[in-house]
Amino acid sequence: MVEVQANAVATIKELASQLRADSIRCTTEAGSGHPTSSMSAADIMAVLMTKFLKYDFSKPELATNDRLVFSKGHACPLLYSMYKAAGAITDNELMTLRKFGSRLEGHPIPKLLPWVDVATGSLGQGLAMGVGMALAGKYLDKLPYKVWVLLGDSEMAEGSVWEAMSCASHYKLDNMVAILDMNRLGQRGETAFGWNSALYAERAKAFGYHVIEINGHDLGQIDKAFTEAVGVSGKPTLIIAKTEKGHGIPLTANQDNWHGKPLSKEQAEEAVKLLGGVTNHSVVVQKPADAPAKKTGTSEISTTGKYIAPTYSGPAATREAYGDALKALGGAHGDMVVLDAEVGNSTYSDKFAKAYLDRFFEMYIAEQLMVGVAIGLATRGKKVFSSTFAAFLCRAYDFIRMAAISRATIKLCGSHAGCSIGADGPSQMALEDLAMMRAIHGSTVLYPSDPVSTVKLVDKMYGVEGVSYMRTTREKTRVLYKDDETFEIGGSKVLRSSAGDMLTLIGAGITLHECLKAHDELNAQGIHVRVIDLYSIKPIDAKTLATAARETGTLIVVEDHWPEGGIGDAVLDAFTPKGPVTRGGKVVGLDTFPKVVKIAVRDMPGSGTPEELMDAAGITASHIVATVKSLVS
Repeated sequence: MVEVQANAVATIKELASQLRADSIRCTTEAGSGHPTSSMSAADIMAVLMTKFLKYDFSKPELATNDRLVFSKGHACPLLYSMYKAAGAITDNELMTLRKFGSRLEGHPIPKLLPWVDVATGSLGQGLAMGVGMALAGKYLDKLPYKVWVLLGDSEMAEGSVWEAMSCASHYKLDNMVAILDMNRLGQRGETAFGWNSALYAERAKAFGYHVIEINGHDLGQIDKAFTEAVGVSGKPTLIIAKTEKGHGIPLTANQDNWHGKPLSKEQAEEAVKLLGGVTNHSVVVQKPADAPAKKTGTSEISTTGKYIAPTYSGPAATREAYGDALKALGGAHGDMVVLDAEVGNSTYSDKFAKAYLDRFFEMYIAEQLMVGVAIGLATRGKKVFSSTFAAFLCRAYDFIRMAAISRATIKLCGSHAGCSIGADGPSQMALEDLAMMRAIHGSTVLYPSDPVSTVKLVDKMYGVEGVSYMRTTREKTRVLYKDDETFEIGGSKVLRSSAGDMLTLIGAGITLHECLKAHDELNAQGIHVRVIDLYSIKPIDAKTLATAARETGTLIVVEDHWPEGGIGDAVLDAFTPKGPVTRGGKVVGLDTFPKVVKIAVRDMPGSGTPEELMDAAGITASHIVATVKSLVS
C-alpha cells in the first residue's frame, strides 16, 4: 500500500513537471505568454486532474461534468498543457499557442475549445461566473458536479471577487471550491499582501468561507486539502495555496520581472532539461456519474411551452410591462431564470420572483456579480434575464464585454433611463446606456415605447442569441398598439405617414410619444411629417429608414440620451457603407446620406419633474415643432 502511494506521488510529480515544461515550451514557441503564472499552480492542477476532477473530455456537454474555471486566464498555458495530458489536444496543437488561426488563444475562449465554459482574462470575473454554475448545479439542476475556480492573488484586489465571495456564502454553495494561487508576485512586483496567507484567510472566513491554508507545492497537503474541501457542507471553500511564481527552475522561481515573459529558446531548453525533458505523460481523468435519464435543465417544472402576452387597456410603464412579460415567460419556459440587483420592485422583476422564487436569485447591489452569474448560469443552458437601473449597468460593462467574448447568451434590462425619470437627478439617469450596449459585439438593443410592444419584445428576447438589452421607461405611457400587433427584432413601425410628408420624426421610448404630439400639432398647421417608432436600435431597420430618407429627405431623431452613440448615431450608421464602395476607381456613397438632425440631451440634467427636465433638455413636442418649422420654412 505504501509502495502504491509512493508510485502515485511520483506520477503526480512527473505530471506537474510536464505541465511546467509544456507551459515553458509553448510560450517560448509563441514568443509571448505567461509561463511563470502557469508554473506556480502546476502542482495543484496535477493533483486535481489526477485524483479529484470528474470530467469526460470526450463529452464536454455532459451535464454532470465538473466545471473548471481559470479566473487567472493568463495562466492558460497550464490549462492547455492539462488538455494535452488528458488527451484532448496533441503536443503539436499545444505548440500553436497564440498563433493566428489557432484554437489556443492568449486567453481561453469557449467557442474555440469545448472544454472552456467562459472567457477569462479580464481579472476578477471567474469567481462570479463560477457562482452562476454552482447555483445551477445546486438549486436548479440538482446535479452533483463541483465547480473549481483557480484565482490569482493579484485579482483579489478586484471588488468583483468579493461580490462573488459574498454571494457564494449567502447561497451556501458547498459545491464550489475556489483555489487561490498565492504566488506573491504580480505584473510589476509584489501583490498587495504578498504571502500573507493569514490575512486572506481572515477575510475569507469573515465572508463565511471554509478556509484551508496549504503549501501549494506539497502534494500531500494539496491532496489533503482537496479531500477536505469535497466533504464540506453548507458553505463554499477557499484553499489558499502558498506558491512560487515560476516554481521549478532557479531562473524564474520567485523572481521578479518574469510576468508575461517567455524564456528564450536557450533558456527554455535548459529549463525543460531540469524538469525532466519533453514528456508525454497522460492522465485518465475520472469520468462523472451518468447524467440523469431526464433532460437536464428544469424539466421537472410544469410549464406550458406557450407564451401568452399580457394585455393592457390603459397606460402602463414599459418597466412594469417587462415584469409582466417575465412572469408570463416563466410560466411558458422552465429554463428561464431571473436575476436582479435589489431593485426588483422598480424593475418589476419581482413579479417573476413572486411566481417562481425557485428560479429567481437576488444579487443585491452588485451589478458586476449579477452579469457574471448570468454568464455562468447561461453555460448550464439557462435563459437568464438580469435587470437593474440602466445607469448601474455601466458598473458591469467589463463583464458585459466579456460576455460577448464568451459568446454567452444573456438578456439585460435597464430601467429608469434618461432624464425623464425626474427628481432623482443625473446619478440615476442612464444617458449613455444605448451607446455602450450598441458597442458590444453582436448585441441586440431594444427600446419599446408602450406596454404592448414591451411584452412582445421580451418574448423575442427569449430566443435571441448573444447579449441583448432592453431599455425601459419609468413613466407610464399610453398604449399605442393593438394586442395582435407583431414586433420583429430589426424592425420598426411607421405610425404616421402621408404622401405629402416633408420630413420624418424618429423616436423610441418616451420620445416617441413627444414625436406623436408634435405630429398632431404640425398636422393641424398643415405641416405633414412621418413618425417612426425605432424600437429596434440594433439591428436597425435600414430599409424603412432608407425609404423615409428618400421620400421625405430629412430625418429628425429625438432621444432621451446623450447625442453621442445613441439613436441618432444608430440612424447615421444605417446609411454608412459597411465597407469601401467604389465606382470607377473612386469612393462613392458618401453623398447618399440624408440630412439627419439629432435632438438629444446635451446639458447635464438636475432634479425636477419629468416634464420640466425633458423640456429643459429640449426633447419635448414644443421643441420638436420648433425644429421642424425652422427646417421647412
